[in-house]
Amino acid sequence: MENQTLESLGEFGLIDRISESFQNISSATIKGIGDDAAVIDAGSKYQLISTDMLLEGVHFDLVYTPLKHLGYKAIAVNISDIAAMNGVPLHATVSIGISNRFGLSDIDELYEGIKLACEDYNIDLIGGDTSSSRSGLVISITVVGEVAKDKITYRSGASENDIVCVTGDLGAAYLGLQILEREKQEFLANPAMKPQIDNKSYVVGRQLKPESRTDIVFDLLEKGIVPTSMIDISDGLASDILHLAKNSGKGFTVFFENIPIDNQTLETCAEFNLNPVTSVINGGEDYELLMTISQADYEKVKDIPEITPIGFVNNDGTSWLILNSGERTKLIAPGWKNV
Repeated sequence: MENQTLESLGEFGLIDRISESFQNISSATIKGIGDDAAVIDAGSKYQLISTDMLLEGVHFDLVYTPLKHLGYKAIAVNISDIAAMNGVPLHATVSIGISNRFGLSDIDELYEGIKLACEDYNIDLIGGDTSSSRSGLVISITVVGEVAKDKITYRSGASENDIVCVTGDLGAAYLGLQILEREKQEFLANPAMKPQIDNKSYVVGRQLKPESRTDIVFDLLEKGIVPTSMIDISDGLASDILHLAKNSGKGFTVFFENIPIDNQTLETCAEFNLNPVTSVINGGEDYELLMTISQADYEKVKDIPEITPIGFVNNDGTSWLILNSGERTKLIAPGWKNV
């Protein structure tokens, strides 16, 4: 529709609209728009390329986000996209837009976090760009990785009766954000106040300094498991389940009681009077891996303690969440609605 707005189209509709306008020309382009990373034929292996942009006031708030943490997070969340393709990161470029309210020490602090992330994930910073900005801080990261051609995992590929699994635990990053936003409001009302976050270090840490699950990629390789589909959980479990379901042409059935949730996450839900189901399903920014594996690999995956089965792939084309009460509710992805 010609009068359709960006707000009504939404994030995922916009991505579809853009991708429909482009066709791959190079024979080396195996996968372009539409997965966690682009896939390029590099001879004996596939090259993986992922880019993300972080905007001040949209993706981060410098009132409670230390620049060192921000630099680390910017690299880690891009590496997560490489892990979601079952790949290993190798190189990164960093481009930043800086307004005149930032000093040299601020930039040093940001790049200190970037350097720490590069060291932790054993990747090289190989370039980038700098520019002035009229709207605060802008960070754009590109990470390049690789994967063996017989180990590549896409968002598509899930089959009926495959087992749906997640790594780590979910919902903590969203609850960490709620705490930081509360502390911000209290600080603005009383700048002399001291943050009350000592007993919430886990959930706050999951928001400020997320970790990419590259360790799981090596665990899967060691066990000889290649997931049938995979994605990193950045938009929230519901949204990312629906990405896999749409790309695979299947439906997913997930049991809430099986989803791993840290006790501090549940305690914080109660403190904020938030529904744990909504917080965990739609929270986002966990950067854990959501995957499907074949029934034949179930015994192998049980030996990886950081992977939890939470459901199965169905063939009715609809994705469902089974609540603890036994009630079945249809999964809906909120996504963003404006920019």
